[in-house]
Amino acid sequence: MSCDLLESRHAPRVDILPESKDYERLVSDFRWNIPDTYNIAYEACDKWALQDPDRVALIHVQDNGAVEQFSYNQLRIASNQLAKSLAEHHVSPGDRVALLLPQSPQAAVGHFAIYKLGAIAVPLASLFGVDALQYRLADSGAKVIITDRLGARKIKAIRTSLPALDLIVCVDEGEEGTTSYSTLFNELDDRFEPVSTGPDTPALMIYTSGTTGPPKGALHGHRVLAGHLPGFQLAHEFFPKSGDRFWTPSDWAWAGGLLNALLPALQFGVAVVARRFDKFDPEQAYRLIADFGIRNIFVPPTALKILKTLENPRNRFDLSLRTIGSAGEALGRETYEWARRELGITINEFYGQTECNFVLSACGAIGISRAGSTGKPVPGHRVAIIDGDGEEVPAGTQGQIAISRPNPVMFLGFWENDRATKSKFIGDWMTTGDQGVMDRDGYVHFVGRNDDVITSAGYRIGPGEIEDCLIKHPAISLAAAVGKPDLVRTEIVKAYVVLKDGIDPSDDLADDIRMFVRTRLSAHEYPREIEFRDSLPMTTTGKIIRRLLRQEACEESEG
Repeated sequence: MSCDLLESRHAPRVDILPESKDYERLVSDFRWNIPDTYNIAYEACDKWALQDPDRVALIHVQDNGAVEQFSYNQLRIASNQLAKSLAEHHVSPGDRVALLLPQSPQAAVGHFAIYKLGAIAVPLASLFGVDALQYRLADSGAKVIITDRLGARKIKAIRTSLPALDLIVCVDEGEEGTTSYSTLFNELDDRFEPVSTGPDTPALMIYTSGTTGPPKGALHGHRVLAGHLPGFQLAHEFFPKSGDRFWTPSDWAWAGGLLNALLPALQFGVAVVARRFDKFDPEQAYRLIADFGIRNIFVPPTALKILKTLENPRNRFDLSLRTIGSAGEALGRETYEWARRELGITINEFYGQTECNFVLSACGAIGISRAGSTGKPVPGHRVAIIDGDGEEVPAGTQGQIAISRPNPVMFLGFWENDRATKSKFIGDWMTTGDQGVMDRDGYVHFVGRNDDVITSAGYRIGPGEIEDCLIKHPAISLAAAVGKPDLVRTEIVKAYVVLKDGIDPSDDLADDIRMFVRTRLSAHEYPREIEFRDSLPMTTTGKIIRRLLRQEACEESEG
Protein backbone atom coordinates (compact mmCIF):
# COMPACT_ATOMS: atom_id res chain seq x y z
CA MET A 1 0.00 0.00 0.00
CA SER A 2 1.33 3.39 -0.97
CA CYS A 3 0.26 6.17 1.36
CA ASP A 4 -0.23 9.00 -1.15
CA LEU A 5 -1.05 12.22 0.66
CA LEU A 6 -2.11 14.03 -2.48
CA GLU A 7 -3.64 12.40 -5.54
CA SER A 8 -4.69 15.53 -7.40
CA ARG A 9 -5.36 19.18 -6.69
CA HIS A 10 -9.11 18.57 -6.56
CA ALA A 11 -9.50 15.09 -5.08
CA PRO A 12 -8.85 15.02 -1.33
CA ARG A 13 -7.59 11.71 0.00
CA VAL A 14 -8.78 10.52 3.38
CA ASP A 15 -7.49 6.92 3.38
CA ILE A 16 -4.03 7.61 4.78
CA LEU A 17 -4.34 4.54 7.00
CA PRO A 18 -6.73 1.91 5.61
CA GLU A 19 -9.04 0.28 8.11
CA SER A 20 -7.65 -3.09 9.16
CA LYS A 21 -7.71 -5.37 12.18
CA ASP A 22 -4.15 -6.46 11.42
CA TYR A 23 -1.71 -4.12 13.16
CA GLU A 24 1.36 -5.93 11.83
CA ARG A 25 0.07 -5.59 8.28
CA LEU A 26 -0.63 -1.89 8.78
CA VAL A 27 2.98 -1.40 9.87
CA SER A 28 4.60 -3.52 7.17
CA ASP A 29 2.54 -2.08 4.29
CA PHE A 30 2.82 1.59 5.25
CA ARG A 31 4.89 3.92 3.06
CA TRP A 32 5.39 7.68 3.32
CA ASN A 33 4.84 9.42 0.01
CA ILE A 34 4.65 13.16 0.62
CA PRO A 35 4.49 15.37 -2.50
CA ASP A 36 7.35 17.74 -3.32
CA THR A 37 4.84 20.61 -3.16
CA TYR A 38 3.09 20.57 0.17
CA ASN A 39 1.38 23.30 2.20
CA ILE A 40 -0.64 22.97 5.40
CA ALA A 41 -3.17 25.62 4.33
CA TYR A 42 -3.96 23.75 1.14
CA GLU A 43 -4.20 20.37 2.87
CA ALA A 44 -6.36 21.52 5.78
CA CYS A 45 -8.47 24.14 4.01
CA ASP A 46 -8.23 24.96 0.32
CA LYS A 47 -8.47 21.44 -1.10
CA TRP A 48 -11.87 20.98 0.55
CA ALA A 49 -12.98 24.50 -0.40
CA LEU A 50 -12.27 23.75 -4.06
CA GLN A 51 -14.18 20.47 -4.05
CA ASP A 52 -17.00 21.17 -1.57
CA PRO A 53 -17.18 24.93 -0.87
CA ASP A 54 -20.08 24.78 1.58
CA ARG A 55 -18.68 21.94 3.67
CA VAL A 56 -18.68 23.02 7.36
CA ALA A 57 -15.17 23.43 8.77
CA LEU A 58 -15.68 25.26 12.08
CA ILE A 59 -18.55 25.55 14.53
CA HIS A 60 -17.76 28.46 16.82
CA VAL A 61 -19.62 28.50 20.13
CA GLN A 62 -19.25 31.98 21.59
CA ASP A 63 -19.14 32.92 25.26
CA ASN A 64 -22.76 34.13 25.14
CA GLY A 65 -23.92 30.85 23.63
CA ALA A 66 -24.34 32.16 20.07
CA VAL A 67 -23.18 29.76 17.36
CA GLU A 68 -21.44 30.60 14.08
CA GLN A 69 -20.63 28.14 11.32
CA PHE A 70 -17.78 28.62 8.86
CA SER A 71 -17.36 26.68 5.64
CA TYR A 72 -14.03 25.66 4.17
CA ASN A 73 -14.56 28.21 1.43
CA GLN A 74 -15.14 31.00 3.94
CA LEU A 75 -11.87 30.09 5.63
CA ARG A 76 -10.12 29.99 2.24
CA ILE A 77 -11.39 33.44 1.26
CA ALA A 78 -10.61 35.01 4.64
CA SER A 79 -7.11 33.53 4.79
CA ASN A 80 -6.41 34.73 1.23
CA GLN A 81 -7.45 38.24 2.20
CA LEU A 82 -5.43 38.21 5.40
CA ALA A 83 -2.36 36.82 3.62
CA LYS A 84 -2.63 39.56 1.00
CA SER A 85 -2.83 42.28 3.66
CA LEU A 86 0.07 40.86 5.66
CA ALA A 87 2.16 40.76 2.48
CA GLU A 88 1.34 44.45 1.98
CA HIS A 89 2.66 44.99 5.52
CA HIS A 90 5.94 43.46 4.33
CA VAL A 91 5.56 40.00 5.83
CA SER A 92 7.79 37.75 3.73
CA PRO A 93 8.54 34.02 3.58
CA GLY A 94 10.41 32.98 6.69
CA ASP A 95 9.13 35.87 8.83
CA ARG A 96 7.63 34.86 12.16
CA VAL A 97 4.01 35.79 12.85
CA ALA A 98 2.71 35.16 16.35
CA LEU A 99 -0.86 34.18 17.18
CA LEU A 100 -2.09 34.97 20.70
CA LEU A 101 -5.73 33.93 20.45
CA PRO A 102 -8.13 31.47 22.07
CA GLN A 103 -9.97 28.87 20.02
CA SER A 104 -11.66 30.99 17.37
CA PRO A 105 -12.20 31.41 13.62
CA GLN A 106 -9.59 34.19 13.63
CA ALA A 107 -6.99 31.75 14.99
CA ALA A 108 -7.66 29.24 12.21
CA VAL A 109 -7.70 31.94 9.51
CA GLY A 110 -4.45 33.34 10.92
CA HIS A 111 -2.72 29.98 10.66
CA PHE A 112 -3.80 29.43 7.07
CA ALA A 113 -2.81 32.94 6.01
CA ILE A 114 0.66 32.53 7.52
CA TYR A 115 1.19 29.20 5.77
CA LYS A 116 0.07 30.65 2.44
CA LEU A 117 2.64 33.42 2.86
CA GLY A 118 5.43 30.93 3.48
CA ALA A 119 5.91 32.61 6.86
CA ILE A 120 6.27 30.82 10.20
CA ALA A 121 3.38 30.67 12.66
CA VAL A 122 4.29 31.08 16.34
CA PRO A 123 1.22 30.11 18.39
CA LEU A 124 1.16 31.44 21.94
CA ALA A 125 -1.20 30.47 24.75
CA SER A 126 -3.74 33.07 25.84
CA LEU A 127 -2.97 32.34 29.49
CA PHE A 128 0.67 33.40 29.14
CA GLY A 129 1.76 36.31 31.29
CA VAL A 130 3.97 39.14 30.09
CA ASP A 131 7.26 37.44 31.05
CA ALA A 132 6.42 34.29 29.09
CA LEU A 133 5.28 36.34 26.10
CA GLN A 134 8.33 38.60 26.19
CA TYR A 135 10.68 35.60 26.18
CA ARG A 136 9.00 33.85 23.25
CA LEU A 137 8.40 36.93 21.12
CA ALA A 138 11.97 38.13 21.62
CA ASP A 139 13.48 34.70 21.05
CA SER A 140 11.49 34.12 17.85
CA GLY A 141 11.95 37.68 16.56
CA ALA A 142 8.25 37.80 15.67
CA LYS A 143 7.46 40.60 13.20
CA VAL A 144 3.68 40.57 13.67
CA ILE A 145 1.32 39.38 16.36
CA ILE A 146 -2.41 38.77 15.92
CA THR A 147 -4.25 38.87 19.23
CA ASP A 148 -7.34 40.04 21.11
CA ARG A 149 -7.82 42.97 23.48
CA LEU A 150 -6.47 41.12 26.51
CA GLY A 151 -3.39 39.98 24.61
CA ALA A 152 -2.81 43.41 23.07
CA ARG A 153 -2.66 45.00 26.51
CA LYS A 154 -0.07 42.47 27.62
CA ILE A 155 2.00 43.11 24.50
CA LYS A 156 1.85 46.89 24.89
CA ALA A 157 3.38 46.50 28.35
CA ILE A 158 6.48 44.85 26.84
CA ARG A 159 6.52 46.48 23.40
CA THR A 160 9.73 48.43 24.02
CA SER A 161 11.62 45.18 24.65
CA LEU A 162 10.53 43.72 21.29
CA PRO A 163 12.38 45.66 18.58
CA ALA A 164 11.48 43.14 15.84
CA LEU A 165 7.73 43.51 16.43
CA ASP A 166 6.40 45.87 13.75
CA LEU A 167 2.67 45.24 13.89
CA ILE A 168 0.08 44.36 16.54
CA VAL A 169 -3.20 43.25 15.00
CA CYS A 170 -6.20 43.15 17.34
CA VAL A 171 -9.36 41.19 16.54
CA ASP A 172 -11.30 43.42 18.97
CA GLU A 173 -12.18 46.90 17.78
CA GLY A 174 -10.98 50.15 19.30
CA GLU A 175 -7.82 49.01 21.05
CA GLU A 176 -5.38 51.91 21.00
CA GLY A 177 -1.94 51.26 19.53
CA THR A 178 -3.07 48.32 17.39
CA THR A 179 -4.22 47.72 13.85
CA SER A 180 -7.80 46.52 13.65
CA TYR A 181 -8.13 42.99 12.28
CA SER A 182 -11.22 43.96 10.29
CA THR A 183 -9.32 46.61 8.31
CA LEU A 184 -7.05 43.93 6.82
CA PHE A 185 -9.86 42.46 4.74
CA ASN A 186 -10.92 43.60 1.29
CA GLU A 187 -14.17 41.84 0.50
CA LEU A 188 -13.84 42.67 -3.19
CA ASP A 189 -10.49 40.98 -3.63
CA ASP A 190 -9.75 37.52 -2.29
CA ARG A 191 -7.19 36.63 -4.93
CA PHE A 192 -3.89 35.48 -3.48
CA GLU A 193 -1.37 33.10 -4.97
CA PRO A 194 0.14 31.10 -2.08
CA VAL A 195 3.91 30.81 -1.94
CA SER A 196 5.09 27.44 -3.22
CA THR A 197 6.30 25.43 -0.26
CA GLY A 198 7.75 21.95 0.19
CA PRO A 199 7.60 19.46 3.04
CA ASP A 200 10.74 20.91 4.68
CA THR A 201 9.81 24.58 4.28
CA PRO A 202 9.54 26.04 7.82
CA ALA A 203 5.89 26.54 8.74
CA LEU A 204 5.35 26.39 12.46
CA MET A 205 7.29 27.02 15.66
CA ILE A 206 5.90 25.72 18.92
CA TYR A 207 7.74 26.39 22.15
CA THR A 208 8.41 23.50 24.47
CA SER A 209 6.28 23.60 27.59
CA GLY A 210 9.04 24.46 30.03
CA THR A 211 8.78 21.35 32.22
CA THR A 212 12.57 20.85 32.06
CA GLY A 213 14.16 24.28 31.68
CA PRO A 214 13.78 27.36 29.47
CA PRO A 215 11.35 26.91 26.57
CA LYS A 216 12.90 26.28 23.16
CA GLY A 217 11.26 26.96 19.81
CA ALA A 218 10.72 23.64 18.02
CA LEU A 219 10.66 24.52 14.31
CA HIS A 220 8.56 22.30 12.04
CA GLY A 221 8.21 22.05 8.28
CA HIS A 222 4.89 21.79 6.47
CA ARG A 223 5.34 18.00 6.51
CA VAL A 224 4.52 17.99 10.23
CA LEU A 225 0.81 17.75 9.36
CA ALA A 226 1.38 14.75 7.11
CA GLY A 227 3.43 13.14 9.85
CA HIS A 228 0.54 13.34 12.31
CA LEU A 229 -2.08 11.71 10.10
CA PRO A 230 -1.51 7.95 10.61
CA GLY A 231 -1.31 8.36 14.38
CA PHE A 232 -4.41 10.55 14.40
CA GLN A 233 -6.33 7.94 12.42
CA LEU A 234 -5.14 5.12 14.67
CA ALA A 235 -5.99 6.88 17.93
CA HIS A 236 -9.43 7.82 16.58
CA GLU A 237 -10.08 4.36 15.19
CA PHE A 238 -9.75 4.93 11.46
CA PHE A 239 -11.02 8.47 11.40
CA PRO A 240 -13.03 9.78 9.66
CA LYS A 241 -16.29 7.89 9.82
CA SER A 242 -19.73 9.16 8.92
CA GLY A 243 -21.00 11.68 11.46
CA ASP A 244 -17.63 12.39 13.06
CA ARG A 245 -17.20 15.81 14.64
CA PHE A 246 -14.17 16.91 16.64
CA TRP A 247 -13.49 18.95 19.78
CA THR A 248 -10.67 19.47 22.23
CA PRO A 249 -10.48 21.67 25.33
CA SER A 250 -6.77 22.14 24.65
CA ASP A 251 -5.55 25.54 23.54
CA TRP A 252 -4.77 25.55 19.82
CA ALA A 253 -1.49 27.23 20.74
CA TRP A 254 -0.25 23.89 22.05
CA ALA A 255 0.86 21.05 19.79
CA GLY A 256 -1.92 19.01 21.39
CA GLY A 257 -4.71 21.38 20.42
CA LEU A 258 -3.29 22.31 17.03
CA LEU A 259 -1.71 19.09 15.73
CA ASN A 260 -3.61 16.47 17.72
CA ALA A 261 -6.97 18.04 16.94
CA LEU A 262 -7.62 21.11 14.77
CA LEU A 263 -5.39 20.65 11.72
CA PRO A 264 -5.70 16.88 11.18
CA ALA A 265 -9.47 16.95 11.68
CA LEU A 266 -9.80 19.72 9.08
CA GLN A 267 -7.40 17.87 6.77
CA PHE A 268 -9.82 14.95 6.80
CA GLY A 269 -12.78 17.25 6.08
CA VAL A 270 -14.35 16.92 9.53
CA ALA A 271 -15.90 19.90 11.30
CA VAL A 272 -14.21 21.12 14.49
CA VAL A 273 -16.10 22.73 17.36
CA ALA A 274 -14.33 25.79 18.78
CA ARG A 275 -15.23 26.82 22.30
CA ARG A 276 -13.18 28.89 24.72
CA PHE A 277 -13.36 27.90 28.38
CA ASP A 278 -11.76 30.25 30.89
CA LYS A 279 -11.70 27.31 33.29
CA PHE A 280 -12.30 23.68 32.38
CA ASP A 281 -15.64 22.66 33.84
CA PRO A 282 -16.89 19.06 33.53
CA GLU A 283 -20.57 20.02 33.40
CA GLN A 284 -19.99 22.50 30.57
CA ALA A 285 -17.74 20.07 28.71
CA TYR A 286 -20.29 17.24 28.78
CA ARG A 287 -23.04 19.68 27.80
CA LEU A 288 -21.03 20.88 24.80
CA ILE A 289 -20.30 17.30 23.69
CA ALA A 290 -24.00 16.43 23.92
CA ASP A 291 -25.45 19.60 22.39
CA PHE A 292 -23.20 19.56 19.30
CA GLY A 293 -23.13 15.84 18.66
CA ILE A 294 -19.37 15.67 19.16
CA ARG A 295 -18.09 12.19 18.41
CA ASN A 296 -14.32 12.55 18.73
CA ILE A 297 -12.35 14.34 21.41
CA PHE A 298 -8.75 14.87 22.41
CA VAL A 299 -8.53 15.44 26.17
CA PRO A 300 -5.30 15.47 28.21
CA PRO A 301 -5.23 13.20 31.28
CA THR A 302 -5.60 16.03 33.80
CA ALA A 303 -8.84 17.17 32.13
CA LEU A 304 -10.08 13.57 31.96
CA LYS A 305 -9.55 13.28 35.70
CA ILE A 306 -11.71 16.37 36.11
CA LEU A 307 -14.40 14.85 33.85
CA LYS A 308 -14.23 11.78 36.07
CA THR A 309 -15.48 13.81 39.04
CA LEU A 310 -18.97 14.05 37.51
CA GLU A 311 -20.98 10.93 38.24
CA ASN A 312 -23.12 8.99 35.75
CA PRO A 313 -22.37 11.13 32.67
CA ARG A 314 -24.20 8.80 30.28
CA ASN A 315 -27.37 9.06 32.36
CA ARG A 316 -27.18 12.85 32.57
CA PHE A 317 -26.19 13.69 28.99
CA ASP A 318 -27.14 12.44 25.55
CA LEU A 319 -23.62 11.54 24.45
CA SER A 320 -22.67 10.20 21.03
CA LEU A 321 -18.94 9.90 21.64
CA ARG A 322 -17.10 7.44 19.42
CA THR A 323 -13.42 8.03 20.30
CA ILE A 324 -11.31 9.63 23.00
CA GLY A 325 -7.62 10.31 22.45
CA SER A 326 -5.37 11.42 25.27
CA ALA A 327 -1.73 12.43 25.62
CA GLY A 328 0.56 14.88 27.39
CA GLU A 329 1.29 12.84 30.50
CA ALA A 330 0.66 9.30 31.70
CA LEU A 331 -3.06 8.46 31.67
CA GLY A 332 -3.00 5.82 34.37
CA ARG A 333 -5.00 2.64 34.88
CA GLU A 334 -7.69 4.27 37.04
CA THR A 335 -8.78 6.80 34.39
CA TYR A 336 -8.53 4.17 31.64
CA GLU A 337 -10.85 1.83 33.52
CA TRP A 338 -13.23 4.66 34.47
CA ALA A 339 -13.82 5.53 30.80
CA ARG A 340 -14.56 1.93 29.92
CA ARG A 341 -16.95 1.62 32.83
CA GLU A 342 -18.70 4.99 32.77
CA LEU A 343 -18.49 6.02 29.09
CA GLY A 344 -18.27 2.65 27.36
CA ILE A 345 -15.17 3.88 25.50
CA THR A 346 -11.56 2.76 25.53
CA ILE A 347 -9.35 5.83 25.80
CA ASN A 348 -6.65 5.57 23.17
CA GLU A 349 -3.56 6.98 24.81
CA PHE A 350 -0.82 8.17 22.51
CA TYR A 351 2.62 9.64 22.91
CA GLY A 352 4.91 12.23 21.44
CA GLN A 353 6.69 15.47 22.15
CA THR A 354 6.57 18.97 20.74
CA GLU A 355 9.67 17.99 18.74
CA CYS A 356 8.24 14.71 17.39
CA ASN A 357 4.63 13.93 18.09
CA PHE A 358 2.10 11.10 17.72
CA VAL A 359 4.61 8.26 17.31
CA LEU A 360 3.01 5.78 19.73
CA SER A 361 -0.69 5.06 20.01
CA ALA A 362 -3.29 2.65 21.23
CA CYS A 363 -6.28 1.66 19.10
CA GLY A 364 -9.00 -0.15 20.99
CA ALA A 365 -10.87 -0.98 17.77
CA ILE A 366 -8.16 -3.44 16.71
CA GLY A 367 -7.22 -4.66 20.18
CA ILE A 368 -4.09 -2.51 20.53
CA SER A 369 -4.86 -1.38 24.05
CA ARG A 370 -3.43 -2.18 27.43
CA ALA A 371 -4.06 -0.34 30.70
CA GLY A 372 -0.93 1.48 31.83
CA SER A 373 0.57 1.48 28.33
CA THR A 374 0.76 4.28 25.79
CA GLY A 375 0.33 1.85 22.91
CA LYS A 376 2.59 0.63 20.12
CA PRO A 377 4.59 2.42 17.40
CA VAL A 378 2.33 4.11 14.86
CA PRO A 379 2.80 2.89 11.27
CA GLY A 380 5.52 4.97 9.65
CA HIS A 381 7.46 5.57 12.88
CA ARG A 382 10.29 3.55 14.42
CA VAL A 383 10.33 3.86 18.21
CA ALA A 384 12.64 1.99 20.57
CA ILE A 385 13.95 1.94 24.13
CA ILE A 386 17.67 2.72 24.16
CA ASP A 387 20.52 2.95 26.63
CA GLY A 388 22.93 5.85 27.07
CA ASP A 389 25.01 4.70 24.08
CA GLY A 390 22.04 4.63 21.72
CA GLU A 391 21.75 0.83 21.72
CA GLU A 392 18.34 -0.80 21.89
CA VAL A 393 17.72 -2.61 25.17
CA PRO A 394 15.97 -5.97 25.59
CA ALA A 395 12.21 -6.16 26.12
CA GLY A 396 11.27 -5.47 29.72
CA THR A 397 14.34 -3.31 30.34
CA GLN A 398 13.95 0.33 31.32
CA GLY A 399 15.66 2.90 29.13
CA GLN A 400 14.99 6.08 27.21
CA ILE A 401 12.22 6.31 24.63
CA ALA A 402 13.75 7.28 21.28
CA ILE A 403 12.50 7.89 17.74
CA SER A 404 14.45 7.16 14.58
CA ARG A 405 15.12 9.75 11.88
CA PRO A 406 14.34 10.66 9.16
CA ASN A 407 10.72 11.13 10.13
CA PRO A 408 8.18 13.60 8.67
CA VAL A 409 6.71 14.45 12.06
CA MET A 410 10.13 15.31 13.53
CA PHE A 411 11.16 18.93 14.04
CA LEU A 412 13.66 20.67 11.78
CA GLY A 413 15.57 21.83 14.85
CA PHE A 414 15.41 24.25 17.74
CA TRP A 415 15.18 27.88 16.68
CA GLU A 416 18.68 29.40 16.54
CA ASN A 417 19.98 26.76 18.93
CA ASP A 418 22.11 24.24 17.05
CA ARG A 419 23.73 23.07 20.25
CA ALA A 420 20.42 22.06 21.80
CA THR A 421 19.36 20.43 18.54
CA LYS A 422 22.51 18.30 18.36
CA SER A 423 22.21 17.28 21.99
CA LYS A 424 18.74 15.93 21.25
CA PHE A 425 20.21 13.10 19.16
CA ILE A 426 22.36 10.03 19.67
CA GLY A 427 23.20 9.00 16.12
CA ASP A 428 19.90 8.75 14.28
CA TRP A 429 17.89 8.40 17.48
CA MET A 430 16.03 11.48 18.68
CA THR A 431 16.08 11.18 22.44
CA THR A 432 13.01 12.18 24.40
CA GLY A 433 14.30 12.43 27.95
CA ASP A 434 11.47 10.07 28.87
CA GLN A 435 12.05 6.75 30.58
CA GLY A 436 10.02 3.79 29.39
CA VAL A 437 9.85 0.03 28.99
CA MET A 438 8.78 -1.94 25.93
CA ASP A 439 7.22 -5.25 26.84
CA ARG A 440 7.53 -8.47 24.83
CA ASP A 441 4.33 -7.65 22.93
CA GLY A 442 5.69 -4.30 21.73
CA TYR A 443 3.67 -2.07 24.09
CA VAL A 444 5.55 0.91 25.49
CA HIS A 445 5.00 1.76 29.13
CA PHE A 446 5.88 5.31 30.14
CA VAL A 447 7.85 5.54 33.41
CA GLY A 448 8.60 9.25 33.66
CA ARG A 449 10.95 12.01 32.63
CA ASN A 450 14.64 11.31 33.17
CA ASP A 451 14.65 14.04 35.79
CA ASP A 452 11.24 12.99 37.19
CA VAL A 453 12.38 9.47 38.06
CA ILE A 454 12.77 9.13 41.82
CA THR A 455 15.72 7.11 43.15
CA SER A 456 14.95 5.83 46.64
CA ALA A 457 16.87 3.16 48.55
CA GLY A 458 18.18 1.74 45.28
CA TYR A 459 14.77 1.72 43.60
CA ARG A 460 14.00 3.82 40.54
CA ILE A 461 10.42 5.00 40.88
CA GLY A 462 8.30 6.68 38.21
CA PRO A 463 5.93 9.34 39.58
CA GLY A 464 3.06 8.42 37.27
CA GLU A 465 2.10 5.23 39.06
CA ILE A 466 2.14 6.97 42.45
CA GLU A 467 0.03 9.85 41.16
CA ASP A 468 -2.42 7.44 39.58
CA CYS A 469 -2.81 5.69 42.93
CA LEU A 470 -3.14 8.95 44.84
CA ILE A 471 -6.08 10.18 42.77
CA LYS A 472 -7.94 6.96 43.53
CA HIS A 473 -8.16 8.13 47.11
CA PRO A 474 -11.68 9.50 47.66
CA ALA A 475 -10.40 12.78 49.14
CA ILE A 476 -7.94 13.71 46.39
CA SER A 477 -8.64 15.72 43.24
CA LEU A 478 -5.12 16.20 41.81
CA ALA A 479 -1.69 15.00 42.86
CA ALA A 480 1.97 15.18 41.97
CA ALA A 481 4.88 13.09 43.25
CA VAL A 482 8.54 14.14 43.26
CA GLY A 483 11.78 13.01 44.80
CA LYS A 484 13.03 14.94 47.83
CA PRO A 485 16.73 14.56 48.70
CA ASP A 486 17.34 12.34 51.73
CA LEU A 487 20.64 11.40 53.40
CA VAL A 488 19.62 7.79 54.03
CA ARG A 489 17.55 6.86 50.97
CA THR A 490 19.03 9.28 48.38
CA GLU A 491 15.47 10.51 47.83
CA ILE A 492 12.11 10.01 49.46
CA VAL A 493 8.78 10.32 47.71
CA LYS A 494 6.98 13.56 48.50
CA ALA A 495 3.39 14.07 47.36
CA TYR A 496 1.66 17.38 46.73
CA VAL A 497 -2.11 16.91 46.73
CA VAL A 498 -5.18 19.02 46.04
CA LEU A 499 -8.22 17.87 47.98
CA LYS A 500 -11.76 17.73 46.69
CA ASP A 501 -14.18 20.50 47.61
CA GLY A 502 -15.43 20.29 51.17
CA ILE A 503 -12.55 18.18 52.51
CA ASP A 504 -10.13 19.72 54.99
CA PRO A 505 -6.47 18.72 55.36
CA SER A 506 -5.36 17.01 58.56
CA ASP A 507 -2.60 14.81 59.93
CA ASP A 508 -5.03 11.90 60.11
CA LEU A 509 -5.91 12.33 56.44
CA ALA A 510 -2.20 12.44 55.51
CA ASP A 511 -1.64 9.17 57.39
CA ASP A 512 -4.62 7.63 55.63
CA ILE A 513 -3.27 8.66 52.22
CA ARG A 514 0.16 7.20 53.02
CA MET A 515 -1.36 3.87 54.00
CA PHE A 516 -3.67 3.98 50.98
CA VAL A 517 -0.68 4.18 48.62
CA ARG A 518 1.50 1.79 50.63
CA THR A 519 -1.12 -0.91 50.52
CA ARG A 520 -1.89 -0.42 46.84
CA LEU A 521 1.62 -0.03 45.43
CA SER A 522 4.52 -1.05 47.67
CA ALA A 523 6.36 -0.06 50.79
CA HIS A 524 9.10 1.74 48.87
CA GLU A 525 6.72 3.84 46.73
CA TYR A 526 4.39 5.42 49.25
CA PRO A 527 4.86 9.16 49.93
CA ARG A 528 6.71 9.66 53.20
CA GLU A 529 5.81 13.34 53.05
CA ILE A 530 2.50 14.83 52.00
CA GLU A 531 1.79 18.52 51.49
CA PHE A 532 -1.71 19.80 50.92
CA ARG A 533 -2.09 22.53 48.29
CA ASP A 534 -4.94 24.62 46.91
CA SER A 535 -3.51 24.13 43.40
CA LEU A 536 -0.50 22.71 41.58
CA PRO A 537 1.78 24.55 39.13
CA MET A 538 0.78 23.67 35.58
CA THR A 539 1.76 24.59 32.08
CA THR A 540 -0.93 26.12 29.87
CA THR A 541 -1.27 22.68 28.29
CA GLY A 542 -2.41 21.12 31.55
CA LYS A 543 0.82 19.37 32.52
CA ILE A 544 1.95 19.50 36.12
CA ILE A 545 5.34 21.22 36.28
CA ARG A 546 7.12 18.79 38.58
CA ARG A 547 10.36 20.73 38.07
CA LEU A 548 9.04 23.54 40.30
CA LEU A 549 7.86 21.11 42.96
CA ARG A 550 11.21 19.28 42.90
CA GLN A 551 12.96 22.60 43.33
CA GLU A 552 10.84 23.38 46.39
CA ALA A 553 11.54 19.95 47.84
CA CYS A 554 15.27 20.39 47.30
CA GLU A 555 15.23 23.78 49.00
CA GLU A 556 13.40 22.28 51.96
CA SER A 557 16.02 19.57 52.36
CA GLU A 558 18.83 22.11 52.18
CA GLY A 559 17.19 24.27 54.81
